[in-house]
Amino acid sequence: MSAILETQDLVTLIPWTFIAQICNLFIQVMLIKKFLFKPIREILEKRKAKADAEIGEAVKAREEAETMKLEYEKSMSDAKSKASDIIATAQKAATKQSEDMIREASEQVVQMKAKAENDIELEKRKAVNEIKDEIGSMAMEIAGKVIEREVNATDHAKLIDEFINKVGDGA
Repeated sequence: MSAILETQDLVTLIPWTFIAQICNLFIQVMLIKKFLFKPIREILEKRKAKADAEIGEAVKAREEAETMKLEYEKSMSDAKSKASDIIATAQKAATKQSEDMIREASEQVVQMKAKAENDIELEKRKAVNEIKDEIGSMAMEIAGKVIEREVNATDHAKLIDEFINKVGDGA
């Protein structure tokens, strides 16, 4: 029975020991809370702050990337509009230049035509004058033979003018 008594001694509750054990448990919980949970909580808070900072930086980097993308798209559209403006300007310049060249060529043609007409008119007058001179001298010879008299210079000029007027009216 002594084994049973010893076992009962082990199972029996002694109030002062029980209070000491509970105080010991509270002291251990307080020490664990102070020295274990508090540093772990601080470490977790630091990690959370670091993760929040990294997320903030990622969001900021994303916003910057979107801003850069918008700027890139804007610069691309500006470049496209500048390129189309340059092409339009070049086309206008080419059109103007071709119109100028056509106008200059037309003016040259008109000038060449006018010069050719003037040259033709001069050659025509020259030919008519040469023919008049030949006809005049032939008419004088014929008139001199027909009349058989000597024609003086004034009569000669008068006859030539009359003949030329008749020939000029007939032409």
